[in-house]
Amino acid sequence: MTLRVPKAEIPAELRAALTEQLGAVPEPVEVLWNNPGIAEASQYHSAQVARWDEVDASLKSFAHMAVAAQIGCSWCLDINYFLAINQKLDPAKAGQVPRWRESDLFTPLERDVLEYAEAMTNTPTTVTDELAARLLEQLGAPGLVELNAYIGYANMAARCNTAHGITSQGYSDSCDIPPAARPAVTGAAPAA
Repeated sequence: MTLRVPKAEIPAELRAALTEQLGAVPEPVEVLWNNPGIAEASQYHSAQVARWDEVDASLKSFAHMAVAAQIGCSWCLDINYFLAINQKLDPAKAGQVPRWRESDLFTPLERDVLEYAEAMTNTPTTVTDELAARLLEQLGAPGLVELNAYIGYANMAARCNTAHGITSQGYSDSCDIPPAARPAVTGAAPAA
């Protein structure tokens, strides 16, 4: 796939900061910079989302990876595998997120979060009362609200990236996480 929107020139200081932080400028930033107001709002929103702390960061990372795997956002999976190392996530678990149903590595809470992320990503959503109740009991109301908002954010990012034709930049090549392929059968809603 090729980019559907060209990369724009970003300010030199931002380019330097992102290169220092990540080793390369993320293509989503370069594409969004075609509209600097949206790019700046996106960066601000991302920074705010990163500050949320009601739910464990590893749960949110796994949720984001589940969303990315379901939508097919290779860029999101790539960057999240890379970031997983910084968050000290279990690399074996991170690599198995696309196949979490077949893996015995995940705790019951992690499995509920992964299922919830996929259910929120389905169109139409397939969140059940039972699953929401289990997460409400485990995370509390503030945590469930945060998880909902985080998964919504992950959906927005993944869908924008895939629509723009943004694919993996090779961030995960520098870590030891062999990403698992998504199984053919998923928890996705059946076609209507």
